[in-house]
Amino acid sequence: MRVTLFGTGYVGLVTGACLAEVGNQVCCVDIDAAKVARLSRGEIPIHEPGLEDLVRANHAAGRLSFTTDAQAGVAHGEILMIAVGTPPDEDGSADLSHVLAVARTIGRHLAGPALVVNKSTVPVGTVALVRETIASELAARGAAIDFDVVSNPEFLKEGDAVKDCMRPDRIVIGADSVDAVERLKRLYAPFNRNRERIVTMDPRSAELTKYAANAMLATKISFMNEMANIAERVGADIEMVRRGIGSDPRIGHHFIYPGAGYGGSCFPKDVQALGHTAREHGYEPRILDAVEAVNRRQKDKLFELIARHFGGRLAGRTIAVWGLAFKPNTDDMREAPSRALLQRLWEAGAQVRAYDPEAMGEARRIFGTRADLTLCDSAQAAVDGADALAVVTEWKAFWSPDFAVLRERLREPVIFDGRNIYDPGQVEAAGLAYYGIGRGRSLRSA
Repeated sequence: MRVTLFGTGYVGLVTGACLAEVGNQVCCVDIDAAKVARLSRGEIPIHEPGLEDLVRANHAAGRLSFTTDAQAGVAHGEILMIAVGTPPDEDGSADLSHVLAVARTIGRHLAGPALVVNKSTVPVGTVALVRETIASELAARGAAIDFDVVSNPEFLKEGDAVKDCMRPDRIVIGADSVDAVERLKRLYAPFNRNRERIVTMDPRSAELTKYAANAMLATKISFMNEMANIAERVGADIEMVRRGIGSDPRIGHHFIYPGAGYGGSCFPKDVQALGHTAREHGYEPRILDAVEAVNRRQKDKLFELIARHFGGRLAGRTIAVWGLAFKPNTDDMREAPSRALLQRLWEAGAQVRAYDPEAMGEARRIFGTRADLTLCDSAQAAVDGADALAVVTEWKAFWSPDFAVLRERLREPVIFDGRNIYDPGQVEAAGLAYYGIGRGRSLRSA
């Protein structure tokens, strides 16, 4: 099938590459000429495991192309997918300007029947708004062309996006047209062979499904962080509590890991956008507001532990930070807990020596050159000359350090474990003080 994707971010690029991998002719359109040129040379602007090989192989095979020519992109596709960003506006609502710009582009250039698929995360009612926008442009041209618009939200996890696309656990299609559903079923047939993964519904329900999924996962994280803060105060160990409740199949082990807060491009903005939608319709979303409030507070947790250990005297101290990306296997630092920690440390007069396996370039772009930040070439280099170590992102490379070496290199032997990846007893047996999230002993150690 001939597919055009508008947008070459995580969703557009991964979806385009995976659709090309199973034999479709895919054209990816982006307004950023420099980015299109890089992609055409096989240079991937984001870190996503497996994506670079997929893009290069399918581009070389002629199944995947990149262009800034929107008219050519519209002409290419029998299926036109919108996969552009919906960043949060100042009031927390989703900014639909990019989505509607693509809709206007489609309306201006559409020459024959097409199926328009919205993959961007958007508020309820956006399918209707996109349909109206395209129809308005067609009317202005005096063109009578059949088209349909459906919701087909993505469920890709950064760091696992290629795997999630190739082996999805569900494919949600929100459509009013039986023909549109059948066309998407044919498109997704290679990903739907072992068992039925397609879930069909109306467009508004599909749009809400995406927000509800992210809000539920964010809620689980904030709930566990709330429990961790209670555990710390009552002397319990949240890791034992996690194992105890995770064994209940009604709860499960996914997304019940306490830590330094969630970040990224999805959970923060989607929880805010869903809350904004609820308020627009006269409903006060108290749980969503609490989820967001707990997460904001949790991003200060590591700093509070560090400040308490040093008696509030951080001026002139140097803190080593392991992990800058909001999660492992990505270089994405949007809403990352590390950013909140660094800002608080700098405000307190501390210096930072930081390392991340993939996000160093992004950190340089965000922070630039500043005297109180040293971006190091390795985890060990970050520790050299530091007063303490804070682990913010649970990269596998950080899971099994030599604690004896860390004790020798740190000016003060103390580790602040923002992801609870270490065993407190093992760390303390090596002669280092240990602070985790909700481990009970964190208060006692102080």
